[in-house]
Amino acid sequence: MAERRTILLGDAPVESLDRYRAQAGGAAIARARRLGPKSVVDEIRRSGLRGRGGAGFPTGIKWQGLAASDARRRFLVCNAAEGEPATYKDRWLIRHNPYQLLEGIAIGAWAVGAERAIIGIKARFTDEIAALERAAAEMDDAGLIGDPPIEIVTGPDDYLFGEEKALLEVIEGRDPLPRLFPPYIQGLFEQPGGDQQPVVVNNVETLSNVPHVMVRGADWFRSFGTEQSPGTMVFTVCGDVVSEGLAELELGTPLSFLVHVVGGGPLPGAEVRMAVSGVSNAPIPAKKLDVPMSYESLRLAGSGLGAGGFVVFDDTACIARIGAAFSAYLFRGSCGQCPPCKLGTEALTAAFTQMAYGGATTGDLEDAAAWLIRVTDANRCGLGAGQRSFAEGLMREFGDELVAHASGAPCTSDRRVIVPLIDGYENGRFTYREPDAADM
Repeated sequence: MAERRTILLGDAPVESLDRYRAQAGGAAIARARRLGPKSVVDEIRRSGLRGRGGAGFPTGIKWQGLAASDARRRFLVCNAAEGEPATYKDRWLIRHNPYQLLEGIAIGAWAVGAERAIIGIKARFTDEIAALERAAAEMDDAGLIGDPPIEIVTGPDDYLFGEEKALLEVIEGRDPLPRLFPPYIQGLFEQPGGDQQPVVVNNVETLSNVPHVMVRGADWFRSFGTEQSPGTMVFTVCGDVVSEGLAELELGTPLSFLVHVVGGGPLPGAEVRMAVSGVSNAPIPAKKLDVPMSYESLRLAGSGLGAGGFVVFDDTACIARIGAAFSAYLFRGSCGQCPPCKLGTEALTAAFTQMAYGGATTGDLEDAAAWLIRVTDANRCGLGAGQRSFAEGLMREFGDELVAHASGAPCTSDRRVIVPLIDGYENGRFTYREPDAADM
């Protein structure tokens, strides 16, 4: 049985500063100030905390790079623009305990010498914004934030708003179109020919871990999880399971535990076909569900951990329709700055759609496979690479079914497949919204 740790989620929501302080809230920033910036960065680096937004980059190395910079102006940005399908953990963490996030931001910004700390969040997340504003006012009045100030910048619903380079564009007042250069090269508010002003970007869950590491130490954090993926992660499970929801689990917990224990297993009379992390990773078929949920294990399995949000499909779902729905979502989300990405996601969408709804041939499947080596020629963001990973994995694991569709075999499923854009959580089930123009 996997360990059900509750480091970030705790036993109950933290709805006031008094309750947060009763749980040692504020102790982390007090210890940080005693240690000094360099020791704080070293502690986070030794903890092995990795980014929980999808890429899994070591947080301490990010901080170390910015802290060592000779730039006169530096910034820390918290990415709260959660928009990856099947994911709800950042919004849940903000609702559950905004104080730990704000304390983590304050520690990180101070440790790297940032002059401003900015939270980028979708304007639609009104409940989360209200929780952050209330908690920030309380903490500021109590002297628990200090310098630099923490600001909130709202943005659109676009899928790419959650990409760190596009997030910086929104903070500067522009559309969420990913830049060519990463934040440590092209930062915020830089003038042509002016000095470099680098940024470190971390997501909500990453920064929420920081106060716990500072209070209990790097060795404590490394005492659970795996060697390469220490700590816990807040996982989301949705789709064709009995009980949709969230759970904080040690990294390295088998995916089957999330599906069959947290999610309660498949719906009556059905069998699990696959689980997919977001829409940008290769599907994990039922025969591989015992894979540990860690960055290294899922990479070795030919997939990825992503942001820890998994959608489950059972045997009533058509493989081609899954491919069509997910590829269409990525096609709409592609900004068009890199033609191979836009053209490739369009071609793959057309191929899967023809397979799902008739008219495809084996030549169409071959053409789709040929696009896989070109769709990642784009380098402004990871959307094209995500499309390749998903489509390639679907063809690898379920190729026989796709070939049958391309050969004219009738589909035995008339079920509609949706991309799981989670909107809320009520009575053990998620509510969803339809993809629309805001996702383009």
